[in-house]
Amino acid sequence: MRLLNFKSIWNTIGLVLVGIPLSAQAQEIDLLIRNGHVVDVKNKIDTIADVAITDGKILQVASYISDKHAKKVIDATDLYVMPGLIDLHTHVFVGPKPNKFADGNNSLSPDDFSFKAGITTVVDAGTSGWRNYELFKTQVIDQSRTRILAFLNIASNGMTGDDLQNDLSEMDVDKTVELMLKYPDAIVGVKIGHYDGAEWAPFDRALEVGNTTNRPLFVECHLPEYKLEQQLNRMRPGDIITHAFENISERTPVVDHQGKVLPYVLAARDRGVLFDVGHGGAGFWFNQGLPAVKQGLWPNSFGTDLHRFSMNAGMKDMLNLMSKFLNMGMPLKEVLARGSWHPARAINREDLGNLSPGAIADLAILRLKKGSFGYIDARNNVLKGDRKLEAELTIKNGKVVWDLNGLAARPINFNKE
Repeated sequence: MRLLNFKSIWNTIGLVLVGIPLSAQAQEIDLLIRNGHVVDVKNKIDTIADVAITDGKILQVASYISDKHAKKVIDATDLYVMPGLIDLHTHVFVGPKPNKFADGNNSLSPDDFSFKAGITTVVDAGTSGWRNYELFKTQVIDQSRTRILAFLNIASNGMTGDDLQNDLSEMDVDKTVELMLKYPDAIVGVKIGHYDGAEWAPFDRALEVGNTTNRPLFVECHLPEYKLEQQLNRMRPGDIITHAFENISERTPVVDHQGKVLPYVLAARDRGVLFDVGHGGAGFWFNQGLPAVKQGLWPNSFGTDLHRFSMNAGMKDMLNLMSKFLNMGMPLKEVLARGSWHPARAINREDLGNLSPGAIADLAILRLKKGSFGYIDARNNVLKGDRKLEAELTIKNGKVVWDLNGLAARPINFNKE
């Protein structure tokens, strides 16, 4: 018999309200997750509960769901059950040249790295532009089990790593808008970054695309002539700044030399500009992140800037990044929220990042481990911590796609003939 404290009893009442009628418990259940600590920010659920999945969708979340009609039951005792993680900053266009990130040198196949970190959705951060997005779609997006969305680069061929990405004549607003409107659910915004010139034309053209399509602008700080204050002042509420805690050349700090968050950073945050971590190989420094977190400047999303080099450096994966911020002082509930629901809202995909009845059954089942762990920034500094998130099980569209310790597997029966 499950004992509930007063908070759990109150949350249970809320679960009945967000769940479908109890008569639905007679419906056949494909997968029943029992006794996990469910965290669903959209529906204000933060309690021990059961989750029922049928036909790839959430059937019900409630304090107790009978397993009488369940095909498979998973015991999630002592585990956190939440919507599948959304990585807002990746590079997964593995394709032919001319594209430095798409020729196999830097980009990664998402299925090789997503599910083991609880991730069910990734967003490619401008690796493709209007000239080659459809190639990206055909070769990678349509072939992957991971859900792949994209910020379309204002540069026509995306991140080429050469003068092609600086060609203003190829930064075509109309053609970028046309492609985004053709794929409105898959292309979630427009990206500006890795431009070597001093002109603001690329930034302004990307903003024009964002205004025309009502999509967010995703801004990288790899803009040699643009200071962070200048970028933030141009950005609209809902636009996203990534590499939010880096300080490679002192053009982009969020805190000053005394460790105080800069006033223009707070002003941008307060008017609705969103801050993404964008850790990567060089995009996160403790001397920025630690004082910023202590002063309440929390990221809205944990974009990893996943690519070939960052995964083997300080970044590791999205759960390592989330654990880093947990040990930096962010409350667990806030960390989990910024792993799923917050990024879903940022890209206007509120069909994701929640466990509402009828929602896509993407879930991450996480273990919060306690022990002695080390977390590394882009400068090879280490932060010692005592907590670490690990993906025990990942479910995509109602199917188990990652099972670390066999929670959904069949027990061995040595006596069976």
